Amino acid sequence: MKIAYFDCFSGISGDMCLGALVAAGADFDRLKDMLSELPVEGYRLRREKIKRNGITAVNVFVDLAEEKQPLRHLEDILRIIDGSGLPDEVKEKSKAVFNRLALAEAKVHDTTPDRIHFHEVGAVDAIVDVVGTVLGLHLLGAEKAYSSPLPMGTGFIKCMHGIIPSPAPATLEILRSVPVYGAGVQGELVTPTGAALISTLAEAFSGLPPMTIETVGYGSGKKDMEHPNLLRLITGDTADSPLGVPAGAGGHKEHGHEHGHQHNPGREYK
Repeated sequence: MKIAYFDCFSGISGDMCLGALVAAGADFDRLKDMLSELPVEGYRLRREKIKRNGITAVNVFVDLAEEKQPLRHLEDILRIIDGSGLPDEVKEKSKAVFNRLALAEAKVHDTTPDRIHFHEVGAVDAIVDVVGTVLGLHLLGAEKAYSSPLPMGTGFIKCMHGIIPSPAPATLEILRSVPVYGAGVQGELVTPTGAALISTLAEAFSGLPPMTIETVGYGSGKKDMEHPNLLRLITGDTADSPLGVPAGAGGHKEHGHEHGHQHNPGREYK
């Protein structure tokens, strides 16, 4: 069985996912062509190769036209996804990511998912990030995805609502029952979109499962940091029953990170 393992040593965001998928072998031109099935306009998808701390990575950009993108409700986004000609599996998983985002935002703002204005995550770039990530895994032929535990930043984040703490409240809501650890880094490492993607798509959270590695790709984040701001994606063949915490499962053991950056790859998270 072919799997994809997201090694989130510097966190995860939608654009980092796209870059890692392309770097790991997802055909960029095919990805662009299939994303054009989405009934949205006003953007151009492009990529570039860069180096962070000497590591070659792919940086993906969703360039927006000058006109302002509308604020969208959950119903609007689901309609956009349903109105595409993408494979049913891609549509269903993409809608599940946005449903998870809406539930978290509704909890934070004390309202209902249907009344949420998505602001940043309702813009066309986030729609492209989410659907593009699900589609990229489909193009790679990955039957299942897994992830490392997620590093949390600290400090404050500037957003549409003003200054909020890091991790963002919506991010923490999304990551209930997902193993996380403090990375001791100022800033936002895991975005709400990245949290919703990985918590929806990952079968479990653990160290690297037993696998025969086929490809390794690095997707770049946009911010410069002292450490390499990269997401590593490893694909390969594995046994049918890798270990880890099922996404959404309640409770897990302490995972004993040292200084927030290391974990024992043989340790199980239950």
